[in-house]
Amino acid sequence: MINAPSWLDRSQYPFTSRCFDHGDGRMHYVDEGQGPVVLFVHGTPDWSFGFRHLVKALRGSHRCVAIDHLGFGLSDKPANGDYTVAAHANRLQRFIDHLGLTDITLVVTDFGGGIGLQHALEHPSNVNSIVLYNTWMWDLMPDMRFSRPSTIMNSWFGRLLYLRFGFSVNVMMPSAYGDKSLLTKTVHAHYKNALPDAASRAATFACVEQIANAGPFWNTQWEHMNRLKTKPALIAWGMKDRFFPPDLCERWKHALPQAQVRTFPDAGHFVHEEQPEALASAIRELVATSH
Repeated sequence: MINAPSWLDRSQYPFTSRCFDHGDGRMHYVDEGQGPVVLFVHGTPDWSFGFRHLVKALRGSHRCVAIDHLGFGLSDKPANGDYTVAAHANRLQRFIDHLGLTDITLVVTDFGGGIGLQHALEHPSNVNSIVLYNTWMWDLMPDMRFSRPSTIMNSWFGRLLYLRFGFSVNVMMPSAYGDKSLLTKTVHAHYKNALPDAASRAATFACVEQIANAGPFWNTQWEHMNRLKTKPALIAWGMKDRFFPPDLCERWKHALPQAQVRTFPDAGHFVHEEQPEALASAIRELVATSH
């Protein structure tokens, strides 16, 4: 089992901590409520804590499942873990099989897009609907908005920033909010405490490396997006995201022409933290109309 740490505020995160013992390490998850399955798939430096508002809003009528990827949140953080997007996707598939999750609504964001949608591409009949926001699933390196910072961060300097100084959670995260005041000290502490030192931050730096290296994996996924073209979907987008701007949303709209589209003008990258009530309502509507 994975014991919840003393710094975890149970008034904010009132869920039972559960453990999936994968061969790569123990993975923490929550499984709350009954009804249609909603599976939340986070990115970096996020973990299931970020989905707490959505889980609390939906668990009265839905089965809400949220796992912490290996290297994140309350899951194990092995020093030599495989933190590639492909490895995260494979572990998520094992987790889905382990719980026997069926007829899933996938909610994916940030790196969670390439991680979670792999299941939809391989098992489209097991996915009822898709919710995606501020994410991507194609090679980012041809876009200089990503390739330029990636070149800097994929260096000894970037490694220092991420591993020693916690750049991902201390700098990138607050910068990605549309309204930085929403990331209160109390909330931010739950992300900082999950990544307290250099040894615990290997997975966050691996994400930097994946921006440069996972292009072929993402492009292969994107080539098969036609499998999901008619799937009920919701594209939600925080329009003040400094790192994943609205033009990325247009690519998703073209790939999923039947999807509902909701934009959040005042939200940044972390829509589930910034506009959780509206996002939960939109998810509830999608599930109701797609079942």
